[in-house]
Amino acid sequence: MQITFYGAARTVTPSCYLLRHEGFAFLVDCGLGQGSDEKAYGKDLPFSVAEIDAVILTHAHIDHSGKLPLLYRQGYRGPIYATGATRELSGILLLDSASIQESEAEWKSRKAQREGRLPVKPLYDTEDAEGVLTLFRDVPYKDPVFLSAKPEIMMTLIDAGHLLGSASVQIFYHEGGKARTLVFSGDIGNNAVPMLKDPEHITGADY
Repeated sequence: MQITFYGAARTVTPSCYLLRHEGFAFLVDCGLGQGSDEKAYGKDLPFSVAEIDAVILTHAHIDHSGKLPLLYRQGYRGPIYATGATRELSGILLLDSASIQESEAEWKSRKAQREGRLPVKPLYDTEDAEGVLTLFRDVPYKDPVFLSAKPEIMMTLIDAGHLLGSASVQIFYHEGGKARTLVFSGDIGNNAVPMLKDPEHITGADY
């Protein structure tokens, strides 16, 4: 399993990891950088969208989900696996993010026009956000899902207690003839938080 970090390494956001295994490629999160991290990582996707076969979304916060509409705009039409609550919250947050992108582009375009420059295009728009939401596939906690049959890659989502629907991800695969387990914690919540269950703890993994 080859892992490439496209954020949340040397910075806090955005969360985005590209995993490749025997010809199958998938993302864990596809977030938009926040604050200074947005400048550090930019807004373009740093990989070829054509190679992505699947996406796993840990939760709806924009630093984890905010580039999914851009992924859609650039041609991605594969599944996005997440809990049902994450799908519902993403519907609110991604449409809001698209509205912000459109408003900022409109403001920057007016300024550019006064200075004789070309108009600014939004990173993505409401149509892209609505489109990407059709790709979501609801996954209940602890239900196994096969991302790929060949190579065999399976995953389960575990309640991370950070936000309604938030999850840690367990990925199961074989490498070198041995079974392996890879875990992405996502953002982990605190205990005894109103309206949220305590985070479940994963007791073992290879990576």
